[in-house]
Amino acid sequence: MPAAVAVAWAAAIAAAGTGKASFLNHDALFEGGVPTWAALVLFMAAWQAMVAAMMLPSSLPMVRHFGQVAVRQGRRPGAVAAFVGGYFVVWTLFGAGAVVGDGVVHGLADGVSWIERHPWVVTGSVLVATGAFQFSALKDKCLTDCRAPASFLVHQYLRGVHGSLRLGVAHGWYCLGCCWPLMLLMFAAGVANLVWMAALTAVMVYEKVGRAGRRLTPVVGVVFLVWGVLVVAHPPWLPGELASE
Repeated sequence: MPAAVAVAWAAAIAAAGTGKASFLNHDALFEGGVPTWAALVLFMAAWQAMVAAMMLPSSLPMVRHFGQVAVRQGRRPGAVAAFVGGYFVVWTLFGAGAVVGDGVVHGLADGVSWIERHPWVVTGSVLVATGAFQFSALKDKCLTDCRAPASFLVHQYLRGVHGSLRLGVAHGWYCLGCCWPLMLLMFAAGVANLVWMAALTAVMVYEKVGRAGRRLTPVVGVVFLVWGVLVVAHPPWLPGELASE
């Protein structure tokens, strides 16, 4: 799994270094004149790489613990692949849902002249919502389960490849419940945006595996709450990558 993370980051760095990263943004793909099905395929491929680069690092302790249990069951290669596959199923569905939701939001916003004149209010509201989520019970519950891989496996372990797939989906849902607002910001900033990728990956990894990870969660919440309010009150504070959102 570390190799997959390294390859995903190498691909992101290569895309940024060659100036191709912007072409993987969902807006550029769907408005660039290519067929919708092709744009969706390209976006989902880029999304998979981004999930591997950003989410897998925070789930490596869970994958490692699962692999150790699978070895004792004599099923490691197929079981681990199924577990990671189930995890990616959840994040793939989220990516597809984000694309659909983005289209709906843009469609509604295009019909409201006030929003067209004040687009920063939408992004500011998203930043505020992201900050508020850091203090939610759902965030706390999902973060607790993600931080305790051994306990998760003791209570939910399933045998066989099919069971491993289901277990990977279950872990994926907990990971999604913990991190979806942060990944939604990554979706808005554009896949392969290295600055946002690095910053948000650092936050999500440290929240889950860092010794003081729980103390970071409210700090991040306050940062996004304040940032969102500043964006609404003073639009120049809006990050350039999110200006079109």
